[in-house]
Amino acid sequence: LILLESGKFCEVELHPFSIDSHLVYSKCVIWSIRSLHNMDHSLCIDIHLTFIIPSFFSTPSLRASSLATSTKPWNRSPPSVSLSTLHMSSSSSSSSPPIFGKLITAMVTPFKPDGSCVDYVVAEQLAAHLAQNGSDSLIIGGTTGESPTLTWAEQYELFNVCKDAVGSKCKIIAGAGSNSTEEAIEATHRAAKLKLDGTLQVVPYYNKPPQEGLYQHFKKIAECEPDLPVMLYNIPGRCGINMNAETTVRLAKDVENIVATKEAAGDFEQFVEVRRFTPRDSFHMYAGDDSLTLPLLALGGTGVVSVASHFIGNELEKMIELYESGDVKAAMEIHFKYSHLFRDLFRMPNPIPAKAALRMLGWSVGPCRLPLTDPTPELDEMLTQLLRNLNLLQK
Repeated sequence: LILLESGKFCEVELHPFSIDSHLVYSKCVIWSIRSLHNMDHSLCIDIHLTFIIPSFFSTPSLRASSLATSTKPWNRSPPSVSLSTLHMSSSSSSSSPPIFGKLITAMVTPFKPDGSCVDYVVAEQLAAHLAQNGSDSLIIGGTTGESPTLTWAEQYELFNVCKDAVGSKCKIIAGAGSNSTEEAIEATHRAAKLKLDGTLQVVPYYNKPPQEGLYQHFKKIAECEPDLPVMLYNIPGRCGINMNAETTVRLAKDVENIVATKEAAGDFEQFVEVRRFTPRDSFHMYAGDDSLTLPLLALGGTGVVSVASHFIGNELEKMIELYESGDVKAAMEIHFKYSHLFRDLFRMPNPIPAKAALRMLGWSVGPCRLPLTDPTPELDEMLTQLLRNLNLLQK
């Protein structure tokens, strides 16, 4: 059942079809209609996939009559259209595992109790714990790692310590981004010298470059170490500027070692536009928000850069595996179970809630550095109750 922009409905018959090699059976698909016209006396629809949700229908074929058995909400019954005859731009599924895996943890940076210096011992312990509990890669010195208040010397030592802690069990991605191209290049050289597995390059913040500036910035950084994979990081809410789909696609096509993006714009349409025009086997797209992991997997995403994986890494790993095996309902149940955790970890600016929750679970991660503050008493109480409800904290 398709809702047209006119407010009327069009009847469509769904057959099993493939999107990026994921067979979609008995699912309700919400489409945004771009155009509707006649061609050779047949109805043609230019469509844009917006979202896929599990259906309560039990057969692979769905007709509007099964939804409305009394009064049809359209003026006349248009001809049925098989979705299998419509053309969608999609690339083949990856034939090999993504270089950074599917579950990536953006790791917090532990500090001593007064916040004066990094606690490298706890960082080592936490990195090893995450590697043993579902994480395929760790991002060190990203947003969750409080990179704005770390010195580069502290970050380089963290890279080294965490790399030693996880060995071959997990990959280490260095938060090497900056709003200074030359500074990011220097950090990228250091990551390569430490034999890390890749770098995360955030969109330049504060100076708000044009799209061409973003393109040249990322291209120059990536090409300074052509054997070191790069993940782009688009987060306009923090950077003050959005890297649009065209720029991301251009970088993915032009620069061989730009292999992934962490998309944290919260814009489904932009995510789809990038996915449509980039190959899944060589360019991987990650949700930048735990609450969007499952929806974006349905749109061709690879996985997630997660904060919640500090607490439920194995469960998130299982959710992704269930979705990819076709058990969408079971994957959805995991998402629903932890949806309040996804929400409450961002009740205050990240990583304030995450570090508070880790302290409740016995991890000596210390406070956040100023200008970030301690959580409010109300947030502390909310997180305590949530962790107990999820059986993560003893009641």
